[in-house]
Amino acid sequence: MRAARALAVTATAFAAVGLCAPLAAAGGGDGPRNVQVSPSTVFPGGTLTITVDGCHRGGTVSSNAFPDATLSRGDRGQQEATARVRNNARPGDYHLTVRCNNSDQTASASFTVRPGRGAQGGLGGSVGPSSTEMAIGAGLVASAAVGGSLFVARRRRTVGGPA
Repeated sequence: MRAARALAVTATAFAAVGLCAPLAAAGGGDGPRNVQVSPSTVFPGGTLTITVDGCHRGGTVSSNAFPDATLSRGDRGQQEATARVRNNARPGDYHLTVRCNNSDQTASASFTVRPGRGAQGGLGGSVGPSSTEMAIGAGLVASAAVGGSLFVARRRRTVGGPA
């Protein structure tokens, strides 16, 4: 009785493994899996790092926010690509598609482009002085004028005085 039970359990285990093996082989081939985008939010002109599992022979990452990027071997055995978002990319949500070499399978992920913030640059004119700064400047100019006048008046007295 025990031998029959052990034989039945063994046969059931082999049948389960035999039926699951083709599914595992089909899903574990050279196809993109576990696509991750870092950072998930970026400004125009920023850089994204895309990591992918399953593309053992490399592949391509494409999106309408950046030029196509090529996958290469990463530090942890994953494939990795770096993509620079175009400077004129409009704010919003974007998708990227990963396609492995020698495979028709694709995988996708999403990221967000945030609105760019302009810099205040140049030689003035972009930000005017406040009224406090104007008052301080006027006070410094008046102090310099009074101090200069006193210095000149005092110097004249000593130069033109008795010898």
